[in-house]
Amino acid sequence: MHLFLIRHGESVDNVAGLYAGSRDSPLTAHGVLQARRLGAHLAARSAATGPILHIFASDLQRAADTAQAVVDAQLTASAEEHRAPLAVVRLPDLRERNFGSLEGVKYGPRSVSGSASNAHADAETRAEMQVRVDRFIELHLVPLFIDVESTSLSASASGSVVVVAHGIILNVLLRSLLSRFAPSELARLIHPGLGNMGHLASWSNTGCLEAVVRSDAAVRPPTGVASMGAVVGSGNSAVAVTAVSRPEPRIHLTVTAVNNVEHLQGLKKTRGGIGSAKFDSNQKTMDSFFKPTGKERV
Repeated sequence: MHLFLIRHGESVDNVAGLYAGSRDSPLTAHGVLQARRLGAHLAARSAATGPILHIFASDLQRAADTAQAVVDAQLTASAEEHRAPLAVVRLPDLRERNFGSLEGVKYGPRSVSGSASNAHADAETRAEMQVRVDRFIELHLVPLFIDVESTSLSASASGSVVVVAHGIILNVLLRSLLSRFAPSELARLIHPGLGNMGHLASWSNTGCLEAVVRSDAAVRPPTGVASMGAVVGSGNSAVAVTAVSRPEPRIHLTVTAVNNVEHLQGLKKTRGGIGSAKFDSNQKTMDSFFKPTGKERV
């Protein structure tokens, strides 16, 4: 199985230089083009990576709309038949870090009064983000990993899983996955100077991290049954994940690409500020004027 961790396309708040974690900032016109390029790129690679079988996204529109562009490209370009229609599963657990009182504030040394130490005092902590990430892994990724362990299909034949979210939460997710299923990969990616949030990788808009998920049963001995009826988190964040117990999947992740943006080669932003503005579905792009209409012969 191939796993893609992808950041959303360019948003209005990205262009404005604003802290946007829980703010529902929409894609710009350029961000929509990035998302469409991403979708076409993943569809073109389906012969090597397998069809996209599951796609999860933050429920914030910049991520959900990017994910939908991936789905649209799959439906248009692929002849593969899915057992059920591919649909984006939108999850609040995949939202970006909540920056608290900094939401919507312009970032930079002069944007916030007070010292740097108290600027993020009411922002979501790494531990709080970890609760969300662990819940997502247990409820949505572990069942898929168990399927990988139980099948003899090749990595490409078993298809792909796509997660579209945001830069900070994706780093928390990546670290959690590697800590649990690929400690050697975690050690390989760690290097100093990446900040106190524990970042392992960078994500440009629509940048892709790709990993191959394979059964590790022959290498790692069984870890026994992991109880899934425990409460994850504490206080208001405490959530009972599920009452079902299941064995820990014996799989291994190998990261094969980080921040891959080859699909954006040659893409230039529309001049005059149009590309940086909120996307308007009624506004035509330049290439649409050169496409034949239904009445023309081609």
